[in-house]
Amino acid sequence: MALGGNPIFNGKSFRGATQAPPVPQAPYGHQPYGQQPYGQAPYGQAPYGQQGYGQPQNMTDEQLRQMYNQPAAGPADTGRMTYDDVIIKTAACLGVLLVGAGVTMFVGLGLASMLMIVGALGGFVLALVNTFKKQPSPALILAYAGLEGLFLGGLTRVLDTMYPGVGLQAVIGTLSVFTVTLLLFKSGKVRATPKAMKFFMIALAGYALFSVVNLVMMLTGLTSEPFGLRSGIIGVVIGVLAIGLAAFSLVMDFTSIEAGVQSGAPQRFSWTAAFGLTVTLVWLYVEIIRLLAILRGED
Repeated sequence: MALGGNPIFNGKSFRGATQAPPVPQAPYGHQPYGQQPYGQAPYGQAPYGQQGYGQPQNMTDEQLRQMYNQPAAGPADTGRMTYDDVIIKTAACLGVLLVGAGVTMFVGLGLASMLMIVGALGGFVLALVNTFKKQPSPALILAYAGLEGLFLGGLTRVLDTMYPGVGLQAVIGTLSVFTVTLLLFKSGKVRATPKAMKFFMIALAGYALFSVVNLVMMLTGLTSEPFGLRSGIIGVVIGVLAIGLAAFSLVMDFTSIEAGVQSGAPQRFSWTAAFGLTVTLVWLYVEIIRLLAILRGED
């Protein structure tokens, strides 16, 4: 499985899920294990002219013809991950997220702000739990989506009160970036090359360090700006960079999903793929609505 920049896909998600165990080798001069000497039928097959184990008996020519004419089993029939699985499970996660966001539309602004904090903290905890779990848990993944819905709904409610219309603009922007990124990936014009991934990791580490420093300064009162150091032209530049990082993270997610489907990863890992996409889309939406709020604040 190709590993992407999203840590959700790293480690034990898809890698090695479909590898077969090695065939033991016999010592020199001995017959290899699982093979028969020349002239003998393999295990489970009878010699010439005798009925073998498991061979159909008393079957008519028509029954045999129907049996051999049946289509071969596809990935879904053999319990392997498919693109349809990923799409359906991602849609389920986004549906739960929208329900969580919708809750904030029917409560007061003060309660919406509290739900935003609860969703942010709870979503962060479940993001870590789901990331480091060896096997994906649909219940925990959907719970994460619901909490992130509370966070995004509360954030949108607060910022849309300050800058009317910014929420709808952020939704359109997120869908646009996702669609363009997917089309570029499908056309082969954008790929997660090793060089690009190295640049991505360096830029992501720098952005994470800047975000921590900015948060500490805001919490300690060292800056009185609404977005801390992310104000003015610096905030715009950082916002554009962050949106670019989130878009490239989508490319890495698409690469990991494509490799998982092609290698025949178990179907349960479609939940891991859906979780990874949901995390990236949440990040992308937050960066877009924050950039729009910064731009509106400078007007």
